[in-house]
Amino acid sequence: MAQAARNSIVVTYLSAIPLLIIPFGLYNIIAYLLNTDFHQTMFSVPLLSGHLMDVSTGDLLVLFGVLLLYIEILKSTRFSSKAIVDHVLSIILFIFMIVEFIVAEKAATSTFLILTCLAFVDVVGGFTITIRTAQRDVTFEGTESRTAS
Repeated sequence: MAQAARNSIVVTYLSAIPLLIIPFGLYNIIAYLLNTDFHQTMFSVPLLSGHLMDVSTGDLLVLFGVLLLYIEILKSTRFSSKAIVDHVLSIILFIFMIVEFIVAEKAATSTFLILTCLAFVDVVGGFTITIRTAQRDVTFEGTESRTAS
């Protein structure tokens, strides 16, 4: 019983971690540990026009980031203390990404810039959705419908 409660607490805290940390971490692994170019073609997709569309490492990373952003936006619709922690961690991640983009030479790519923009959308969109959801949930007591007699 105690083990189930601890597992529930761990899952609760893990759900507050911003998912965009995953593409941020993958970018740093690819750039610094693997020393791979983000314009390197991973595979090609044949199109009906007869041309091949090359898909690069950076393209896949950005696509993965967009999918995770969608999940982050869904997570921001809940209103709890976890949501507040998630927003604070998203802001911290965004700040780290901005600093890395400005300071680190390997982060000065269009792929990293787009990932940073996704983090910005996560921060702004998360706060906007949370505020709008909270406004809808507010009820005012003591206000009665008055009709003119």
